[in-house]
Amino acid sequence: MLIKSVIFALILVILFCLGSGLFYLVKAKDDSTHVVTALTWRIGLSIALFVLLLVAFSLGWIKPHGL
Repeated sequence: MLIKSVIFALILVILFCLGSGLFYLVKAKDDSTHVVTALTWRIGLSIALFVLLLVAFSLGWIKPHGL
């Protein structure tokens, strides 16, 4: 259950970074450093989430299920 909470928290942080990037894109049209920083964090966290999912699946912490 802990791994699912970590995955959910990472997804929420990724969505927050995406939203803040959109906010800085709309608000500050001349300064793009905030946009680049927010989207860089989003990409890094997305890669970390992907690696975490691969590791958790290979160690048996999470199991796929059919619908």
